[in-house]
Amino acid sequence: MKPSASPGRWSDLGPRLGSGLVMLLLGAAAIWAGGVVFAALAVVVSALMVWELAAMLVPARRARAVVLGLLAGAALTAIFVLHSPFALALLIVPSLAGLWRLARRDWLVWGLYAFAIMLTGYGLVALRDGLNAPQGLRAIVWIIAVVVVSDVMGYFAGRTLGGPKFWPRISPKKTWSGTVAGWIGAMLVGAVYALSGIGGWGLLLLSPLLAFAGQLGDIAESWIKRRSGVKDSSALIPGHGGVLDRFDALIGAVLMVLLVAQFGTLPFVGG
Repeated sequence: MKPSASPGRWSDLGPRLGSGLVMLLLGAAAIWAGGVVFAALAVVVSALMVWELAAMLVPARRARAVVLGLLAGAALTAIFVLHSPFALALLIVPSLAGLWRLARRDWLVWGLYAFAIMLTGYGLVALRDGLNAPQGLRAIVWIIAVVVVSDVMGYFAGRTLGGPKFWPRISPKKTWSGTVAGWIGAMLVGAVYALSGIGGWGLLLLSPLLAFAGQLGDIAESWIKRRSGVKDSSALIPGHGGVLDRFDALIGAVLMVLLVAQFGTLPFVGG
């Protein structure tokens, strides 16, 4: 029985690695370019996530989900073009626009999560281009490295070691072994930054905190999917499901970085 169970455990590994590599290459090119290129990627990804969220919460209104996704992209674009503090009010527009077609039980879920997506899209660009030139690039690479490494280590540790579930009612596949492995992977990313001299040793503590925030982002999206009765947010990315399935952890991580940045400076060297 065990030999036949093993292939199923890793059945999604091939498509997951293939599509993950494509996303990595596209993302790396956009991050390196910064400016309009990175902002355009943030707009597209945010719009797709808002569309997927609306489609999950109101599956019978898929045309309106598309409209809300386009509205989210237009709002973010306007913020980046206007480049004014007053334009930040547009971040709440998709949340408000979607409320009137939702059941009362979904108002708070939609309003908060749609706003979190918009704030993440804006936050990524603000961090990349708003900090001093070297710091912005290093900050974005650090965030994504923590999210990716913690996810990869958590995936392999969870599938290999198994063990007690982290939160079985919300995310039945997530284990404590995978969760802890993700924290360790995040600490390794922080250690690499510190040892290379481009980050302070504070990253050794901040990185696992970031990984934990990313894991909470993953759990939040899992809860919404279970609430909506769907397996994936969409089928856009082979092996990963939807855009929201792939970037849910990034939402939690970016929001944590924005929160930390409000109370101090990020420990990066240069600039």
